[in-house]
Amino acid sequence: MFIIKPVYATCPVCIITVGGGLIIAKKLGIDDLLVSIWIGGLNTAIAFWFSSMIKNKILKNAYLLSSIFYFLTLIYLWYTKQLFHPQNTLWGIDKVILGITAGFLVFIISVLIDKQIRLKNKRKVLFYYQKVVIPFIMLLGVTLFFKFFIK
Repeated sequence: MFIIKPVYATCPVCIITVGGGLIIAKKLGIDDLLVSIWIGGLNTAIAFWFSSMIKNKILKNAYLLSSIFYFLTLIYLWYTKQLFHPQNTLWGIDKVILGITAGFLVFIISVLIDKQIRLKNKRKVLFYYQKVVIPFIMLLGVTLFFKFFIK
């Protein structure tokens, strides 16, 4: 009899799909803020997925790894001169930094909400694909908020 260990990783197919969608959105001219929200979420999803494969106890912490990915992304974008364009700001903050930060925080919050639901429900999900649906709905909600309510 095999004992199957539960996997707490984020779906790699979902990660690839979002990544491909971001490339298309950027080419279609969608605002940097909206695309950046999903980049922040994607980074965090990749970090959570990657942390499930790491043996090192320190880097296995998905929250720490997400923070490292977040800062590495900002460093890369700064180095490639994709940040701090004077016409690309909202509330005095670069739209890309604001979007990536929002996506990062929303994804972390959605993971915590999923864990809280599971704790209250004796480690069971309320619905299939809960771990995918909650971050998706939350990222979509933040994206729509910025699209329609923040000009």
